[in-house]
Amino acid sequence: MSGPRNFAEVLRDEWIMKDRIAAVLGDGPKTIPEIAELLGAPSHEVTQWVMAMRRFGRLEEMPKPKADDYFQYKLTEGQKDGVAR
Repeated sequence: MSGPRNFAEVLRDEWIMKDRIAAVLGDGPKTIPEIAELLGAPSHEVTQWVMAMRRFGRLEEMPKPKADDYFQYKLTEGQKDGVAR
């Protein structure tokens, strides 16, 4: 049984996964566990990719309806049109 992947491997995959995450979010906001399930990727790796996309303005988080809910993430307006801001 293999353990978690090397952090450098996860970062390398960010360039591929950011487009896949954007495609998944094209249908509307989703939580990290939902994104992970749709991509077939571990939640801890999806968290890193989503946080990077958020940091660079490709995603934004939605307000949580309840304090114990997961945040939902959506594409920023410029990303919906395929235009990076």
